Order: sequence, then C-alpha cells, then structure tokens
Amino acid sequence: MLIIGLLVFGMLVGAAAQLILGKRGGIDWPTAFVSGIAGSFVGGLVSSLIAGDGLELRPSGLIGSLVGALIVTAAWRWWKTRSR
Repeated sequence: MLIIGLLVFGMLVGAAAQLILGKRGGIDWPTAFVSGIAGSFVGGLVSSLIAGDGLELRPSGLIGSLVGALIVTAAWRWWKTRSR
C-alpha cells in the first residue's frame, strides 16, 4: 500500500509542477508521472538528508519533492524544445 501511495503522490507532484510551470492544454500525465517520481526521489531524498530528517516523511521532503519535480519538468521541456 505504501508503494501505491508513493506512486500517486509522485504523479500529483508532477502534475503540480506542470501547473506551476504553466502547462497549456491540460496535464500530460505520463510526463507528470515520470517527473513526479524522479523529482520526488531526487529532491525529497536530498532535502530530507540535508535537513537532517533522515528518510522519514517530513515537510522538507515534501517541499524537496516539488522542487525536484519542477527541475525535472523544466529540464524535460528544455530538452524537448531543443531537439525540434
């Protein structure tokens, strides 16, 4: 059940990152899923370890997840426009 919760949370964080960055035409759910999971893992893990929270669910991990998803989403958009 924890795994499903983490996957859903990652998808929601990825969708929030797209909304914050100004996604037109709705949310691209596959991209939201990938960027949310990758951003949550990287951003949440790094910010939790820097804040000294360990690997527990803390606000620093939640904020780091959103920041990580924003970075991954912005990088993906940059890469997509660059390759055109």
